[in-house]
Amino acid sequence: MDASGDGVGDLAGITSKLDYISALGVDAIWLSPFYPSPMADFGYDVSNYTGVHDLFGTMTDFDELLAEAHSRNLKLIIDWVPNHTSDQHPWFAESRSSRINDKRDWYVWRDGAPDGGPPNNWMAAFRRAGRAWTFDESTGQWYLHSFLAEQPDLNWDNPEVEAAMHDTLRFWLDKGVDGFRIDVAHKIGKDPGLTDNPADVEEFTALDPMRRHDQDWPSAHERLAAIRRVVDDYPGRMIVGEVYILDLERLMDYVNASDELHLSHNFVFLHQPWDADAFRKLLEGMEELTSPEAWAAWFLNNHDHSRVATRYGPHAVRAAALLVLTLRGTPFLFQGEELGLPDAPVSPDQEVDVDGRDPERAPIPWEAPSSNGPGAGFSSGAPWLPITPEAERLNAATQSEDPGSTLSFYRRLIRLRRQTVCLQSGSFELLSSPKEGLAYVRGEAEHRMLVVINFSDAEVCFEGALAGLQGTARVALATDPESRPHEVDLRAVPLSPGEGLILHL
Repeated sequence: MDASGDGVGDLAGITSKLDYISALGVDAIWLSPFYPSPMADFGYDVSNYTGVHDLFGTMTDFDELLAEAHSRNLKLIIDWVPNHTSDQHPWFAESRSSRINDKRDWYVWRDGAPDGGPPNNWMAAFRRAGRAWTFDESTGQWYLHSFLAEQPDLNWDNPEVEAAMHDTLRFWLDKGVDGFRIDVAHKIGKDPGLTDNPADVEEFTALDPMRRHDQDWPSAHERLAAIRRVVDDYPGRMIVGEVYILDLERLMDYVNASDELHLSHNFVFLHQPWDADAFRKLLEGMEELTSPEAWAAWFLNNHDHSRVATRYGPHAVRAAALLVLTLRGTPFLFQGEELGLPDAPVSPDQEVDVDGRDPERAPIPWEAPSSNGPGAGFSSGAPWLPITPEAERLNAATQSEDPGSTLSFYRRLIRLRRQTVCLQSGSFELLSSPKEGLAYVRGEAEHRMLVVINFSDAEVCFEGALAGLQGTARVALATDPESRPHEVDLRAVPLSPGEGLILHL
């Protein structure tokens, strides 16, 4: 929400919408970076870890947001970017000034290969950025950047860097923030020998039997444990890692470690097709690999990936919500998901992101454009990205008044989760189900709830007897409440295309 009218969302705008967020029923807000930045990668190129970019407001605005969130029992989690800084950060300005500067070793500098090329074959995560190395004419060496050239990698092998970054955590913890989402947490551990990656390594995967050398090095775990110790000095705080590894076994190394991250985003889950069997196999694999102390983090959307309504289709929006919010673990919801927003069409002349992520980042339509202008209640000015053409129907105000809307469904679903212990901390058991469906039970003491979801575009029938269930069950929530009786016979539960149910057993 843009409170200033310049077309860009800001901290004061978020504060103005806290009642809406509280009414949705969530427990916490995660803010993407709001620090001073040249905005080469929309704030993930940080030039000052302990400030606020004037585009988003002031430190006073942040303090007010934090206080107002806490007054509503909302936690505030902020994004922390430890792998790299902006090339405009004072640390890097010193580092690149000469080979003998005290901060030279705060970043990764190397001589080139014998042929004059970069030190190794590492590639940047953004394909448009090409090689992960840039030659600096002034000092005659190459510096490492896992993303854009404007985002040089910090050298976490230098203990001074680690100490300085720990101090940035303490700055925000002392202010009272409730935790951190750690950007590319697996990247802070790299092979100090800078060995070439396997020639056929694919972006963000770890499926090759040969280990990647530019991320997920064993030292990442040591560094995350040290970060955890800093955070543990402040009771009641948490850290969640963006661990973009698509090898489930390696990902679970980050989840299972009880002294590192509290939570780790599961990108393997996000990358599944909308297919019941694919999700079933993933959940079975996780059950085999998960330690008793581990706690999952589920999501199907974020600021880097196409929205569910576009990626899977509008028919999947409510069933996907049911899945994410009833699995054992902590669900993360991207802004606008609760409205069923699709990706917004962005023409080439409107593109602003280096990696093509503009469509999912389009602003939320808070009001109907017909009554509040083209800014749809997001801004009184021209929004920084186009509002979805479906804003007249999908805006928050219209959906708030409609008990049959996706927003109203999300509110009921989150309220049910908050009121039902077994959906929060209960056990998880996958059941036999039709190939096109997924069924599982969440249990706590004598209380059990059955979740059944039809992933297909045809009707399927869940036969409870095959899963050891009998009798009748009361419907706690249905994706289409108008089509459901109060009780169902567990011997045969027909599910319409895309339908999901939560049943009291």
